[in-house]
Amino acid sequence: MNLPTGHNNPQPVDAAIVPRFGAIPTFMRLPYITEPTQVDIALIGVPWDGGTTNRAGARHGPREIRNMSSFMRKVHHVSRIAPYELARVADLGDAPVNPIDLMDALKRIEGFYAKVHAAGAVPLSAGGDHLITLPIFRAIAKKRPIGMIHFDAHSDTNDRYFGDNLYTHGTPFRRAVEEGLLDPKRTVQIGIRGSIYSGNDMEFAEKSGMRVIYMEEFAKLGVEKTIAEARRVAGDGPTYVSFDVDGIDPAFTPGTGTPEIGGLTTLEAQHLLRGLQGLDLIGGDVVEVSPPFDQTGNTALVGATLMFEILCLLADASARRRNR
Repeated sequence: MNLPTGHNNPQPVDAAIVPRFGAIPTFMRLPYITEPTQVDIALIGVPWDGGTTNRAGARHGPREIRNMSSFMRKVHHVSRIAPYELARVADLGDAPVNPIDLMDALKRIEGFYAKVHAAGAVPLSAGGDHLITLPIFRAIAKKRPIGMIHFDAHSDTNDRYFGDNLYTHGTPFRRAVEEGLLDPKRTVQIGIRGSIYSGNDMEFAEKSGMRVIYMEEFAKLGVEKTIAEARRVAGDGPTYVSFDVDGIDPAFTPGTGTPEIGGLTTLEAQHLLRGLQGLDLIGGDVVEVSPPFDQTGNTALVGATLMFEILCLLADASARRRNR
């Protein structure tokens, strides 16, 4: 989509004119637009946690992330990327969900994202639990499998829960590989840690070819070498960034459903994301923000800030594709 860029693009409400606590809350204080053909990058909420296996509440994540995104400004202070000058960005509202029927919810979410993808818009989403990434992949990766850079405490490649339940927030990437949506050899998982159900829990991820960087290895590698490894695995192909906030230590993000101590710091998370600039990024999400478990709002602030970091990467990638 060869759209003009610059000052005619949608712009956030200026906090120097309208205070952050004013105006209707949208992602990054951008206009609310319902037509995906009018944007390069679509900011979307998915208020659904029907795949949660323990502590629910991530359905409330998009609303609180919208609130906290009012703290974001227009230009990245390190890269100097000005995303709203590079791409047309707007809040497309929330994907339709069904809080009662899981399979129907997956179909509704997929259908919404299929329209976004058909319009040529790149999705950046706020969850919701991590199962939301599966219907997003079903919408954007039907023609060819994509790569993924995945930040998380958990691999999310389990097979099933509670008998024959194949669809939970612990299974999306196993299903995505099985459905031919995700290329495991172009997938890297960063920050994996915590106790597991059995000794073979990680067997699928490792045998399928995913590069799993456990937190202990990250501590030895450091940020720069981890970035280099992630870039090596992703290569030049289309790649998606998925960030579960439980990848960060719960000292920083207590408001999540499955916290695991010993995780990334918020600064490490920012540096890791910034190191992905230049890759062919085609979408991203920030998931598992559960506001009921953090009344301070800090976890939602982390979620909003990570969304802005990913937005800058996507805007840069969008501009580079346009100028090829």
